[in-house]
Amino acid sequence: MHNKKNEVTQILQNIDSGNRSADLYPLVYDNLHDIAEKLYRRENPGHTLQPTILVNEAYLSLVDQDHIDWKGRSHFFAVGAQAIRRVLVHHARHKNAQKRGSGERKLDLNEALTYSVEKDEVILSLDEALEKLEEVHERQAKVVELKFFGGMKMQEIADELGVSIKTVEIDWRVAKAWLRKFMKSDI
Repeated sequence: MHNKKNEVTQILQNIDSGNRSADLYPLVYDNLHDIAEKLYRRENPGHTLQPTILVNEAYLSLVDQDHIDWKGRSHFFAVGAQAIRRVLVHHARHKNAQKRGSGERKLDLNEALTYSVEKDEVILSLDEALEKLEEVHERQAKVVELKFFGGMKMQEIADELGVSIKTVEIDWRVAKAWLRKFMKSDI
């Protein structure tokens, strides 16, 4: 596993230096698919957006970005969390745009953190709440994004953000409380 981590970092460095022939996909696919599987774990079959499709769309958006200065494997998966979030939000908006006359309702954070793909309003509500949290406390929003959309562990988040694990744990608790309040309130 450690060798695989080093290999991902090396390939990312090669991509930065213009070597586009490096094949990153087989090395990161399992990790990205595990993240997607966690999001879908409690769902019934028959979703319109399957984990494999989510992984493929997120991966394509990741490697299609020429302007990213990859700092290594954890940075790749942090940016991957953003890509997964964008794919899910885009999919939810598209599905909601097809629905006519459906009423919106406020959802709580616990419901969002056990994300249901068929409850697209949850992902849209969480995305809106994260955008507002980002305005107030950017690092706390990043912690939620990395944990929820990226499936990262607290230590991985701490390493990615360059802070202590205690800081990440505090940010997580405060962010959850803030998001619960925001998502229950009338906007």
